[in-house]
Amino acid sequence: MSESKAKILIVDDEDRMRRFIRMNLESEGFLVEEAADGMEALEKVRDWLPDLVLLDVRMPKLDGFETLQYIREVSDVPVIMLTVRNDEEDRVRGLDLGADDYLGKPFSPRELVSRIRAVLRRTRQVETEEGLLKIDDYLTIDFRNQEVIVGGKRVKLRPTEWKLLYHLVKNAGWVMTHDMLLAKVWGHEYQGTPEYVRLYITYLRKKIEPDPSNPRYILTEYGTGYRFVDYKRLQKEQQESSAQDKPKE
Repeated sequence: MSESKAKILIVDDEDRMRRFIRMNLESEGFLVEEAADGMEALEKVRDWLPDLVLLDVRMPKLDGFETLQYIREVSDVPVIMLTVRNDEEDRVRGLDLGADDYLGKPFSPRELVSRIRAVLRRTRQVETEEGLLKIDDYLTIDFRNQEVIVGGKRVKLRPTEWKLLYHLVKNAGWVMTHDMLLAKVWGHEYQGTPEYVRLYITYLRKKIEPDPSNPRYILTEYGTGYRFVDYKRLQKEQQESSAQDKPKE
């Protein structure tokens, strides 16, 4: 699926807004369907299988947050929330419920198209080598299935969480600045919005750390960014320690 041929579902109770978005997306080559409320949106997600959903927050019957909860029960389709309010509380609530991005009204067609393309790039599967990477006895990374094995239990990651972890692990031992992570995971369009990185670091830590408040793997470099622990050095030290502990014959 190319970005230009992606199927976009617009969910908004305002006819004028749906027409405005549809006209601009179709001019960029996207395939577009519409839904006027949350119930219709759920049917379209099930039957039309869109590649991305633009979901308005303020709607009758089911509001955007409720609709998003129902969507997440049946689909991992990327969702961008649209609202006239762009305060941090609403943004965090939408992301916590599984939204992939948040765009406040009014927005320019150029900004909307840029965000859609960025989310589509981000949520594609990251090409990785096959196999398992054992960090230690507690954490193993499954590149084939884009999952982590934490304390012997498999944990599924959302696409953005996986991509963030992937780039941290691939640069283990090195500091990744907020802007570096934003560019690699979200896209250059997101420069200057470190709150996205901080929020998803929190999500990741809750899923992979034994104690998220005292992280073992994803370390904070205050004022700069984050660093994944140098697991190769740790493994080498553990091997050397085990060799020293072995009784001499």
